[in-house]
Amino acid sequence: MRVFRVALCCAPGATALGLLLLCAVSVPGHGSAALTGEGAGVPPAGRSAPVLPPAAVPLRPSAGGAHTAAEPRIVPRSKWLADAAYRRPPARYADRVTAVFLHHTDSPNDYDCADTPRIIRYLYAGQAGGRQWDDIGYNFLVDRCGTVYEGRAGGVDKAVVGAHAQGFNKGTAGIAAIGTFNKGTPVPPAMAESIAAVAAWKLGLSNIDARSRVRLVSTNSLSRFRKGTTAEFNAIAAHRDGYETACPGQALMAALPDIRRRAAELQGR
Repeated sequence: MRVFRVALCCAPGATALGLLLLCAVSVPGHGSAALTGEGAGVPPAGRSAPVLPPAAVPLRPSAGGAHTAAEPRIVPRSKWLADAAYRRPPARYADRVTAVFLHHTDSPNDYDCADTPRIIRYLYAGQAGGRQWDDIGYNFLVDRCGTVYEGRAGGVDKAVVGAHAQGFNKGTAGIAAIGTFNKGTPVPPAMAESIAAVAAWKLGLSNIDARSRVRLVSTNSLSRFRKGTTAEFNAIAAHRDGYETACPGQALMAALPDIRRRAAELQGR
């Protein structure tokens, strides 16, 4: 299987679709045909209100133990998929989600939030179409207005195996912040709040404290850890923690401690 270096995805200033799409990493058995980049681009820049209320507004209250967070509002994939569907095999599942990996898409930040569905379609077309992956790699995507979108198919409340963290896709969820968050780039408060809300909810389903450390076993040696090695991560980790990459950018790295604290608060901890 041909492997793309994710480090390219997070190179500062990368805006072409071909680079933007490298942020998700395929898992063994997934295709990775090269993307030509023809037709690559991003929607016109602009500013608008979010398409739907931010994820911090709960869809329904938690229905588990004392430390399960409320399920946030999540826009279903049908809202961005349109007619861009590709044939894909059935979703694969882990027993539960014990960690979340945070990414950025390395795309422009000053987009109109009404265009978020089109941005996600570009990602999907490059991954599932151009590179013939089985689906978009991320489980969730969050725009700068705080709107959360379902990414990979299989059920937002299930432990769907993604293609976002080489070696650590099983038992984790990938959340992608739409934009580029290198050093000095402000992280929109609505985006940070929604990332915390999704992480709190997904981890709470497995009774995982958002501030805790967890152990994961690497499934291949393309990660920072040899196959079979047990590695320890924060329950809300950065993509770079498990793979040689700059993703999710220094600004999101700096925001991670506050995101973890906020997620724990949402879990009632």
